[in-house]
Amino acid sequence: MDSRERTFLALNFEEPDRVPTDIWASRGFKEKLKRAVGISMEEILDLYDIDLRYIEGPAYIGPPLPTFQDGSWVDIWGVRRKRVVIEVGDGVEVYDEVVNPPLASIERVEDVELYSGWPSPDWFDYSTIEEQCERIRKKGKVVVFMGDRLNRIAQLKPAIYLRGFEGILSDMVQNPELAAAIFSRIRDFYVHYLERILEAAKGKLDILLMGDDFGTQQGPLISPRMWEDFLGKGFSDFIGIAKSYGVRVMHHTCGSVRRIIPLMLDRGLEILLFKQKTAYEMDPEGLKSEFGRRLAFHGGI
Repeated sequence: MDSRERTFLALNFEEPDRVPTDIWASRGFKEKLKRAVGISMEEILDLYDIDLRYIEGPAYIGPPLPTFQDGSWVDIWGVRRKRVVIEVGDGVEVYDEVVNPPLASIERVEDVELYSGWPSPDWFDYSTIEEQCERIRKKGKVVVFMGDRLNRIAQLKPAIYLRGFEGILSDMVQNPELAAAIFSRIRDFYVHYLERILEAAKGKLDILLMGDDFGTQQGPLISPRMWEDFLGKGFSDFIGIAKSYGVRVMHHTCGSVRRIIPLMLDRGLEILLFKQKTAYEMDPEGLKSEFGRRLAFHGGI
């Protein structure tokens, strides 16, 4: 049984020869592993017959992104970031921290429309997508598109980067029209970006992995009702587009999201990827018992 047979059997709630496998690792861990064992992550994936493989996706070819003397730079959303390097044991980990959310000080819906930093789906080269998919399929593996950490199909995280964590959460209560306008622009970009990717894949992409953190350790970041009001349409749109191309949909979130799983299921989600089984109400046994006939789970070991 190859990876494709194994994975699709599992997703159809049938028993494969073994549980399908995947590996997620940080940039720092990949480098540390390469130094320790002398082989690349790609070689490790082959050595251990890992079933899920990720395409790189479209390359950025848009306007040059500004950089500054202090080492900070601007991403595709117009968000200025600075790389933070942390020493961990005998290696390092890096992440890109937001310097100043560019929409932090706006007050009107009109300011959202006037913002000059909105990205365009035309800023990417989709011409290599089919070849990326084909290369993985030739190995008998499952083809997944995730995107990079700063440009993953999402809604809440881009809004946090643009408006600030406290800002967008406060807006959903105190200035819902402003929040809705920000989410609308984010949703519009990803709808067209996703359509271009799926069209370019020509039926050779198997799974779309969206990534948006909806939970804290104790419960959802926002109430189920608020999730429906602000994020439900985009979540449904992304899944609907993917399924129209025959692509299955997986969603990654950190934290405790059990109370919004029914909302995600109602919009067609097929696979939930979560990494924090110690978060409130996220015990695998309970999730399997309650949702296991309708939802597949991608967990962490």
